[in-house]
Amino acid sequence: MTKTATLYRMVMTDHMCPYGLKSKDLLERQGFEVDDRHLTSREEVDAFKTKHDVATTPQTFIGDKRIGGFDDLSAHLGKSTRADGDTTYVPVIALFAVAASFAVAVTWLVQGTVLSGRTVEWFISISMVLLGLQKLQDVERFATMFLNYDLLAQRWVRYGYIYPFVETGAGLLMMAGVLTWLSAPAAFIVASIGAVSVFKAVYIDKRELKCACVGGDSKVPLGFVSLIENLMMIGMAVWMLSKL
Repeated sequence: MTKTATLYRMVMTDHMCPYGLKSKDLLERQGFEVDDRHLTSREEVDAFKTKHDVATTPQTFIGDKRIGGFDDLSAHLGKSTRADGDTTYVPVIALFAVAASFAVAVTWLVQGTVLSGRTVEWFISISMVLLGLQKLQDVERFATMFLNYDLLAQRWVRYGYIYPFVETGAGLLMMAGVLTWLSAPAAFIVASIGAVSVFKAVYIDKRELKCACVGGDSKVPLGFVSLIENLMMIGMAVWMLSKL
């Protein structure tokens, strides 16, 4: 028996509601035949909201029952969506996966093999660059979040604005294998401060905070992953110094 749904969504010449498209796609993927009804003007949208006593569009109806917007529809069909305040490790997993792929690609390009002793070095240095880039997208927001737990930033606020440049610059120099006398000590110092700060905030003070490691709008929880970031930088710095 064919499942049917009626979807009212905003489709104007200057705006097409993305959640309307997502609702239509979700319904179709769940086997519904969608009666896709467009609201093509602000007057039509306002009239629809008034008639059905709703504050937003899109709105989905299955039979005579109003399901609601995209989040309500997702819940109704058993497809969970992450709320804005929820924590997630997805950004960090994605970043490290890209860094690992990048490191393998560089190894193949430079040495003609998939893996070598330098692959790990490139993985860590590329990860540093990508993490620094995330912070550099909005240094102000990063510095503000950083103040929640970093011990040096709490004593010297400007450090939060400097950190992303140090991390990115050290990573780039380590990738190239130049100026190790500068990049390795810089990475070692900032990572050591970071490791101590994270350990104190999470494991001693037992605070539940968001990590600024992937930028100021991060939903990544401060904890083991944040500690790993700093320990990787420390290990990389020590290894690079040992090669001098």
